[in-house]
Amino acid sequence: MIHLSQARSSIIFEQNDESLRILYWGKKLGEINEKSSESIRSALTKPAFHGGLDIAPGNLILREHSRGWIGHPALRGHRGGVSASNAFSVKSAVQKDQTLVAVFVDSIAGVEIEITYSLTSSDILLIDAKVTNTSEGDYFLEHFLYWLPLPEQADEVLDFYGHWTKERQPQRRSIGYGLISREGFEGRSGHDYTITQVALNHATGFRHGEAWSLAMAWSGNNIHHVERLIDGHKSIGAGEYLLPGEIILKKGQSYAAPRAVATFSDRGLDGLTNNHYSWIRARSNHITKIRPRPLTLNLWEAVYFNHDEEVIKRMVDKAAEIGVERVVLDDGWFGARRNDRAGLGDWVVSKDAWPQGLAPLIKYINDKGIEFGLWFEGEMVNRDSDLYRAHPDWILQEPGRIPVEGRWQQVLDLTKEGAYNHVLGQVDAILSEYNIAYIKWDHNRHLTDPISDGRPVVRKQTEAIYRMFDELKKRHPGLEIESCSSGG
Repeated sequence: MIHLSQARSSIIFEQNDESLRILYWGKKLGEINEKSSESIRSALTKPAFHGGLDIAPGNLILREHSRGWIGHPALRGHRGGVSASNAFSVKSAVQKDQTLVAVFVDSIAGVEIEITYSLTSSDILLIDAKVTNTSEGDYFLEHFLYWLPLPEQADEVLDFYGHWTKERQPQRRSIGYGLISREGFEGRSGHDYTITQVALNHATGFRHGEAWSLAMAWSGNNIHHVERLIDGHKSIGAGEYLLPGEIILKKGQSYAAPRAVATFSDRGLDGLTNNHYSWIRARSNHITKIRPRPLTLNLWEAVYFNHDEEVIKRMVDKAAEIGVERVVLDDGWFGARRNDRAGLGDWVVSKDAWPQGLAPLIKYINDKGIEFGLWFEGEMVNRDSDLYRAHPDWILQEPGRIPVEGRWQQVLDLTKEGAYNHVLGQVDAILSEYNIAYIKWDHNRHLTDPISDGRPVVRKQTEAIYRMFDELKKRHPGLEIESCSSGG
């Protein structure tokens, strides 16, 4: 047995010649010896059930129909419609401290999978995976899901729904037989995006009881599942939602699955929250290590598109009196952006709204000891913009069809080098010209037609914006970028 444990949780794996399964994930267990190993195995292994297959697969890391699993598999893929069945064997399983690295191979399918489990000192379980095509010919990956076992007492599931101004509404229900699925395919996190699924006991509250959560560290398309099977197995799973043809691996190419973040609490829902906070705040680059969060005034609801320097300065005066530490100028400062139907994509200061540029306002704000922040929505474009008129082919679209609009805007195809460089260059120029400490980054519509040159590109689009954020922070050390609570 392989036992990873920290202050309040444990996860136990068992390996045989062909498979690796998870026997247990939950409250911390003590040291495991030969006697206790047998007790754990006996208590947590479910027998084959009458009328089913002759084997009991257990909670396999790679859940496969070929090994008797009757629920959703971990991997689904094929080679142009053939070689769709998998039967992975364990190539290696190496534990170092509280990390397990396991490698699985299927020589017939021509696929290798590496999965890493790391249990942090905050009782956060980090799971990473890489799927590699080891054979000739293309491998069409349809999905890869992480799965973790749930005990019998986990009899309810909690997730979230919402809409504009009513985000993150909790909903809690019993776990019946079958699949409870929440799929997010808007290409962003947003109003109706569950962010996580939590399995818990019906008696669990905020400060008492057991709970198990699983989330994806990924703002693109996601899947969250809870599944209860007739053979007694109960599981929680998550992964990236892949569109048809989105991932095609040539020989030697790999798919790096987005990271999964899981945690267990025996202190109720607040315990889950505390585990996440503790883990995030322990990161060496976490912003709260640098300084406390500033008291911020955002000007959007105060002025909307009616930018008047003198009016804003009077607001800054009042803000300074009550201790505001950061003022953010929102939408309307650029291009022809006098309303929300034009100007997106033209990230240059509007001479109509700001004839002297932003420098006088920023100096006025800074002279009062207040930081200045600025709004961008760099992934979007209005068709009424200089950018779109020059490059109508720079939007995500099915060839020959203009996507339905949201807030009168389209999605820029940042997988195209020209579009990416345009946004990066204009944002970088603004940051270089002015003393800007903070960016509010918005994303006000979801991706209805995430197609580039005929291929789905949600993953590549998501990776492109991450790459842009990294580059902006590299060029401008100390810059803070925060996504709008409504738009992604």
